[in-house]
Amino acid sequence: MSKVLLTGGMGFIGSHTAVSLIENGYDVVIVDNLVNSEEDVVHRLEKFKNVTIPFYNGDCRDENLLDKIFNEHDIEIVIHFAGLKAVGESVSLPLEYYENNLNATISLLKSMLKNKVHKLVFSSSATVYDEDNPDERVEGYKLGCTNPYGWTKFMCEQIIRDTCHANSQLNAISLRYFNPVGAHPSGIIGENPKGVPNNLMPYIQQVATGVRDYLRVYGNDYDTVDGTGVRDYIHVCDLADAHVAASKYLQNNKGCLEINIGTGKGASVLEMVEAFEKANKIKIPYKIEARRPGDVAINYANANKAYKLLGWKATRTLEDMCKDAYNWQCNLQKKHN
Repeated sequence: MSKVLLTGGMGFIGSHTAVSLIENGYDVVIVDNLVNSEEDVVHRLEKFKNVTIPFYNGDCRDENLLDKIFNEHDIEIVIHFAGLKAVGESVSLPLEYYENNLNATISLLKSMLKNKVHKLVFSSSATVYDEDNPDERVEGYKLGCTNPYGWTKFMCEQIIRDTCHANSQLNAISLRYFNPVGAHPSGIIGENPKGVPNNLMPYIQQVATGVRDYLRVYGNDYDTVDGTGVRDYIHVCDLADAHVAASKYLQNNKGCLEINIGTGKGASVLEMVEAFEKANKIKIPYKIEARRPGDVAINYANANKAYKLLGWKATRTLEDMCKDAYNWQCNLQKKHN
C-alpha cells in the first residue's frame, strides 16, 4: 500500500484529499502547523475512516522535521498544500507570503531529494494566469499575477520545474485549482476559516446560519452577466479526487506538468447566492461594496488536459456544492452551540 505525505493536510482541501486517498487504498501521513486548521480534524478523519493517521504538528520550512518524517515513514508521494492562502491578505503582507510559501516549497524539495522521494503533487492556483488572457484559461496561456499570493504559486511552480529539470528522477504535477467550495456530504469535514472568510462560499454559509448579518459582494461593475465577478466553482470532493488521479498518474509516468482543475463553467457571485438560496430554501441578504484589490472579472478553467492525462473530470453540481456546504455549516453551529 503506497504512503502519501500531505503537507497542510489538516486544511480544507488537504483533509478532503486525505479521505479520498484512504478510500482509494492509500495510507496517509499529515504535517501541518495548524495556522489555517484545527487539530481535531485528524481525530475526525480517523474516526470517520477507521484508520490511524500519523500527524506531525510542525512547519514545512523545518527541513529537520521533514527529514524525520521521511525517515520514520516509507513515503512514495508528497502532496504539498501547506502555505498561506488569502489573496487580500497577501496584498497587505507580501513578505510573509513570499517567506512562508517559497521557503516551505524549497525546504520540502531539498528534503525529498535528500531522502529519495521523487513524486510531488503541488497545490497551485488559477491565480497564476495573466488577467489579459481569454476568460477560459488554458494551461499554455500567458502567466502573470495580480497579487502576491498568485506570485508565490507562480514562483513555486517555477522552482519545481527547475528542480525537476536538474534532477531527472523527480516528477511533479502542479494542479492549478479554480475555486474549491462545498464540503464532504457526510458533514464530518468542511471549510472552517479562522476569522472573517476570504472566500465566497464560507461567507454565504455564515450568513445562512446567522453568524454574519449579510454577505459583502465586492464589486458589481465588472463586465459580466450581472456585474459581479465570475469564477469556476468546483466541489472540494471533485478536487480531492483530482489529487488521487494525479498521484496515480505519477506512479506510472514521468515528467513535470501543470494541469487545470475546474469544471469548465463560470458562475457569478449573485448566481451562486441564488443557487444557494434555491438548494437550501433560505434567503441570503447581501450588500454591494467596492471591488477588492487584486480581484479579476472572469476566470474559469479549460479542464480538457485533466481529462486527457488523468482521466479526471468534475461530476458534482452547483446544487451539490451548496447543499453540502450548508449541511457542514449547520453541523458546525450545532457543535459550537
